[in-house]
Amino acid sequence: VGPGGCPKMPSGVLVDAFELLASLTTLAAMFSWVNHRFLRLAPVIGLMVMSLLLSLVLVGLGALGVVPEADLLRTVQELDFGRTLLHAMLGALLFAGALHIDLDDLAQQGWIVALLATLGVVLSTTFVGVLTWFAFGALGLELPFLGCLLFGALIAPTDPIAVMAILRRSAVPATLKTKISGESLFNDGIGLVVFLVLAELAVGEGEPALGAAAALFVEEVLGGIGFGLGIGWIAYRLLKSVDQYQVEILVTLALVTGGYALAQRLHVSGPLAMVVAGLLIGNHGRAFAMSERTRQNLDAFWELVDEFLNAVLFVMIGLEVIVLHFTGSLFLAGLVAIPIVLAARFASVGIPVLILRWRRSFSAHAVKLMTWGGLRGGISVALALSLPPGPERSILVAVTYICVCFSIIVQGLTIGPLVSRLYPQQDR
Repeated sequence: VGPGGCPKMPSGVLVDAFELLASLTTLAAMFSWVNHRFLRLAPVIGLMVMSLLLSLVLVGLGALGVVPEADLLRTVQELDFGRTLLHAMLGALLFAGALHIDLDDLAQQGWIVALLATLGVVLSTTFVGVLTWFAFGALGLELPFLGCLLFGALIAPTDPIAVMAILRRSAVPATLKTKISGESLFNDGIGLVVFLVLAELAVGEGEPALGAAAALFVEEVLGGIGFGLGIGWIAYRLLKSVDQYQVEILVTLALVTGGYALAQRLHVSGPLAMVVAGLLIGNHGRAFAMSERTRQNLDAFWELVDEFLNAVLFVMIGLEVIVLHFTGSLFLAGLVAIPIVLAARFASVGIPVLILRWRRSFSAHAVKLMTWGGLRGGISVALALSLPPGPERSILVAVTYICVCFSIIVQGLTIGPLVSRLYPQQDR
């Protein structure tokens, strides 16, 4: 029993988890205030830049012995960035993003979104894998071809969290915005499945079972889409049967948390399930199962969840540099990988657009803007961190982190000026 007769909290995992969450929330709030008051950057960029600078200062102080370096490393490692994002945050972020996508607009862009999310991911994975295999070999880094393909898979999908956060502040033409945001929602799930298949091949014993890998791909993708439709329909029926916004918000919260957890148990794609469920609730559910009061409160709730998780996520990305080990060769490899990833993105966007040009027209400069607006983010870092320990993991994590930092900071800061240059006010 503690002071005042209050029961003492037992020391252990729950207390540590609460302290970490409290620290992250405090940092996110402080950085958000500083960014809004002084820097005026896009929130995700401002938060990441400040947390990255804080990390570099702490690393320097640790090297000088001013702060205990071992404790600092242990604290950041306890964040378990990969598991936190992929298992605790991703479902809610994808659902919140899909909730505000107009299904009619998405259907009009259906072919290009489908091609970019499937063929585009495969092309980008292949291009990045082949080019980095040659480039890293020339730099003296021993990374097998399958390891290079793994890097291609984890860096291929654009991050819907970063993309949608930046697009909200950019005057991108509406049809192009639908293409970019729709693609980012779906290629995220496809990219995760491609990564999982390649990881199974990489760690498996004996000859790679391509048939089993293909079956796993189909099970994850089709299973995720079907599961998302099923749980989305159940949630829709529950929403339609009541008219109390507190209960309806709880139903959507259960849909995300329980649905994502169950998808993982069933070995189907949780990200794809959340995107499909979010589209169903955000369109059919919004139109036929909710009152105006419920719509307003539901939107406000999920907007707040989205903003909070985004803030915490990008603070975590910046802090992750504390546990990374960079050498001159790894830093150079990361710099070399940046143009490779951009070139692969350009090809993986340009080829699907070229395929569909015979049947439909595209906005001027669409390929350029979709290439530069295809941001990589926390999902790529989380996938790299999910790899088993070893020298190959160290290479992939460092290179991925450099590419993600460039994508969010440089591409994120310049997407607005690029839009202004490519689409003057009279053309928007």
